[in-house]
Amino acid sequence: MSAPAKTSASPAATEERQGTRRRRHKGIAGNTLWFWVFVGPFVLGLLFFSYLPILWSLILSFFEAYNTATPSNFVGLRNYVDMLTDHNFLSSLGTFTIFAVFIVPLTFVLSLALALLVNQVKIARAFFRSVFFLPTACSYVVASLIWKLSIFNGVRFGLANTVLSWFGVENIAWLSTVDPPWYWLPLVTVRLWLQLGFYMILFIAGLQRISPTLYEAAYVDGAKPGWQVFRYITLPQLRATSVAVLILNLIAAYQAFDEFYNLLGPGVNYARPPLVYLYSISLGSIQDLGHGSAGALILATIIMIVTLLQSRILGFGKAGD
Repeated sequence: MSAPAKTSASPAATEERQGTRRRRHKGIAGNTLWFWVFVGPFVLGLLFFSYLPILWSLILSFFEAYNTATPSNFVGLRNYVDMLTDHNFLSSLGTFTIFAVFIVPLTFVLSLALALLVNQVKIARAFFRSVFFLPTACSYVVASLIWKLSIFNGVRFGLANTVLSWFGVENIAWLSTVDPPWYWLPLVTVRLWLQLGFYMILFIAGLQRISPTLYEAAYVDGAKPGWQVFRYITLPQLRATSVAVLILNLIAAYQAFDEFYNLLGPGVNYARPPLVYLYSISLGSIQDLGHGSAGALILATIIMIVTLLQSRILGFGKAGD
C-alpha cells in the first residue's frame, strides 16, 4: 500500500502563520530596542566611569606615576611592597578596624530595634518609616559639616557642650586628636544617623516576610510574647536579612571617607581610614598615583576577601532550615 499523501496547508493558514512570526519577531526586536534605550546610558556610564578607571588604576599600580596619570617607568610589584610595608597605610587599616568595631554592631542592633518598633506601630506607620528613613537622603558631607559646626564644634555654643553645661560639665574639644579620643563620638554618631534608616527598611522587609502562623503556633505552644518569640521565631527567620546587613555594613565601613575628611581633615595619621590616606598620597601634595593605585587595589582585595569569608562563615545565600 502506498503511504497517504501529505495534505498541504491552505494558503490562508500559511500566510497567517508567517504573519504571526513576523509580528513576534517585530515585538522581540522592539522590546530589545527599548531595553537598550533605557539601559544603554547606564551601561556606558558604568563602563567609562567605573570599569575603565579600575583597569587604568591596575595599570598605574605597576608604574611610577608622579603628578601624572600617564605611566612612565615600569616598577613591577614595588608599589605593592611599599604600601604593604608603609606604617601609615597599615595604621589606616587599624583605624578602620576600630571604626568597624563601633559601627557594625551598633548599626545592626539599633536598626533591628527600630524595625521591630516601627513594625509594631498601628497608627501612622508610614510616617514613622519616612521619619527614620529620611536621613538616608542627606549627603555625608552636609551631615558631617552640621556635626562639626553645630553639634560637636568644641565651643560653649555647640549643642553638645550646651547640654553638658546644664549638668556642670566643662567644654569638651570633641574633634581634638589628643587623648582622650572624643572624636570617635562624632564620627560614629553621624554615620549612625545617616545609615540606620536604610538598614531599618531592610529589616522591615524581612519582618513582613515572616508568616503570622509561626507566631500563632508559638503562642499555642506556650511561648511568651517578647524575648522568647524574638529569639526562637523572629531572629532565625531574619537570618538572610541579618547576614546581608552585616556584609553591606562592613563594606560601607571600609569605604568611610566623608565623615573622617570633613570632621578631622586629611592630616591626622592615627585617625585616618584607608581611603583618606590614599586620597592624600594620590591627590594631595605628593600626587603619587602609582602607590595610590596599588593601595586602592590592596584595599579592594581586602574588602573582597573579608566579604567572601563573612559570606562563607555566615552562610549567605544558603536556604533556611
